Amino acid sequence: MMKNTSKVYILALISFLVGTSNYIISGILDQIAETLGISVAVAGQLITVYSLSYAVGTPILMALTAKMDRRKLLLYSLGLFIFANLLTFILPGLGLFIAARILMALGAGMVTVTALSIAAQIAPPGKQASFIATVTIGITASLIIGVPLGRIVATAFGWKAVFLAIAILGVLAMPVIAAAFPRMQGDKPVPLVKQLALLKKPQVFVALAVTFFWLGGYSLAYTYISPFLLEVTHLDKSLISAALLVFGIASLIGSKVGGYSTDKRGIIFTLISGMVLHTISLILLSIVGHSVIVVFAILILWSFAAWSSGPTQQFNLVSLVPESSGVMLSLNSSVMQLAMAVGAGFGGLIINRISLASITWFGAFGVIIAIIATFILSSMAPRHSQVQSAD
Repeated sequence: MMKNTSKVYILALISFLVGTSNYIISGILDQIAETLGISVAVAGQLITVYSLSYAVGTPILMALTAKMDRRKLLLYSLGLFIFANLLTFILPGLGLFIAARILMALGAGMVTVTALSIAAQIAPPGKQASFIATVTIGITASLIIGVPLGRIVATAFGWKAVFLAIAILGVLAMPVIAAAFPRMQGDKPVPLVKQLALLKKPQVFVALAVTFFWLGGYSLAYTYISPFLLEVTHLDKSLISAALLVFGIASLIGSKVGGYSTDKRGIIFTLISGMVLHTISLILLSIVGHSVIVVFAILILWSFAAWSSGPTQQFNLVSLVPESSGVMLSLNSSVMQLAMAVGAGFGGLIINRISLASITWFGAFGVIIAIIATFILSSMAPRHSQVQSAD
C-alpha cells in the first residue's frame, strides 16, 4: 500500500502539469503570435480568457460537485484538462484555441482545488498545512521547470507540442491516481451566496483588493515577458529559456523568504517590503540597458519580490476570518485568476495604444495601489500582533 506521503507527491505532479499549462503561454507568447499570424497583444488575451474562465467557472463547478467522491472528481476534471490540451494540439486557428483554453481552465481549476482537498484529507494529524504546501510547490515548480522546459520543447518541435506532452503526462497519471487513492467523501456544499457574503466585510474586501492589484500589476508585465525581453531589452532568443529558469528559481526562494519573514517580522512588514521591491524592479526593468547580467539580476529581484507576497497574503486572509479559512482561500484563488485576466487584457491594450516598453510602468502602478491598500488594511483594525506565526 502506497504511503500518504508518497501520494501527496502524485498530487504535486498533477498541480505541476496544471501550472505549466497556465504559465507556459507567457514563455512562448512570441512563438504563438508568429505562428497564428496575430499580434503579441492579441496572443496575450489567451491568458485573459484562461484566467477569467478559471476565476468564474471554478467556484461554480466546485459548488455543483461538492458532494462527489473526491477521487472520481479528480479523475473527471483531469480528463477534461487532458482533452482540452489535446484539442489545443489538434485544432487549428485562434478561435478554436480560445475554446480549448476555456475548457482547459475549467478542468485545471477543478483539478487544483480537488488536489488540495485530497491532500488535506490524507494528511496525518498536524500535517495538513505541509501536505497542502507540497501540492502548491508543484505549481511553483511549473515556473521553475515547466515554463523554461516548455520553451525548449516549443523551440525544437513547435509550441503545440508542449500541450501534447502535458496531455500525455496527464494520461499516464490517471491510472496511478485510480490505483493510489481510495474513494473519498465530498465536502458539505458552501453556497456561493454565503461565500460572497464575506466580501461585505470591509477588511476582507480591502485584503482581496491587495491581491487583485499586486497580482494584476505582476500579470500585466509577466504575460508579455518573452516579447519584452526580446524586443525591449534585446535579449538573445537563445537566452530566453535561461531567463525563465532563473525567474522561476527566484520565485521559489521568494516564497520561502516571504513565509519566513511573515513569521519573524509580521504580515504588514513583509507585504510592504516585498511590494516596494516589486515596484522598484519593474521600473528598473523598463530603463535598464542591454546588459545581459543586469537584465538577469533585475529579473531575479522582480520574481523574488513578487512571489514573497504570495504565502504572506494567503496567511493574511486566513488570519482575517479564521473560521472561514477554506472559503477565504477559495475567494483569493478566484481573485488571483481575475487579476491575471485583467492584467493580461489591460497589458494588451497598453501594447496596442502605447508601447510594449511601457507595460512595466503600468505594472508598477498596479503594485503601488496594492501597497496603498495594504496600509489602509493595516489601519482598519488592530491585530493581536503585527508579528504573527504561521504555525
